[in-house]
Amino acid sequence: MNKVFAIGDIHGCLRKLQALVQSIGADPQNDTLIFIGDYIDRGNSSREVVDYVIQLKKEYKKVVCLLGNHEYMLIRYLEGVDEDMYLENGGIATLHSYGISRSDDPKKRKAKIPLEHRQFFESLLPHYETEDYIFVHAGLKPGLPLHEQTMHDLLWVRHEFIDVEDDFGKMVIFGHTPLSYPLIMPNKIGIDTGAILGGKLTCVELPAVKIHQV
Repeated sequence: MNKVFAIGDIHGCLRKLQALVQSIGADPQNDTLIFIGDYIDRGNSSREVVDYVIQLKKEYKKVVCLLGNHEYMLIRYLEGVDEDMYLENGGIATLHSYGISRSDDPKKRKAKIPLEHRQFFESLLPHYETEDYIFVHAGLKPGLPLHEQTMHDLLWVRHEFIDVEDDFGKMVIFGHTPLSYPLIMPNKIGIDTGAILGGKLTCVELPAVKIHQV
């Protein structure tokens, strides 16, 4: 049976990501890698993480990359929107990674990010759904079907989603909110275990619900 490997928030932790991918033993032809978002910011290797994920997309037949709130903030920063918000949320590390100065105008900012990386950021999905699972960066707002969730719900919701036992129709796999340990509940699995905060980088293997960490 083909496996799905969902990987939590990376935040520029390249070495942890490389070690995790090497340890899970995913089949490049048959298994699916799903990244839950937040590849960048806070960590020192944001650009290198994006390079690595882009390379994985070339090596693995099935790779799904979701949009995290940090990529969303970067995209807006490159347009000159909500600049302070991005910088206050760890964006300075990503700017350094790409050689972007805070004084650069939006046109110059974009020019310093390789085209392949810009295309990667623009291609990220707000959510991904299979027959049994919904994969999303932050979670879902209770009481709303998936097609009615706003971008803010998908990228920013926290305890309004985490603390409820609502049936979302399918198991929801999410990140965004750092936890000491993976959260495994009947309706959801949380896999952000604070890799950039000194915690481990977590992957959940499905359908076995097997946890891999480095």
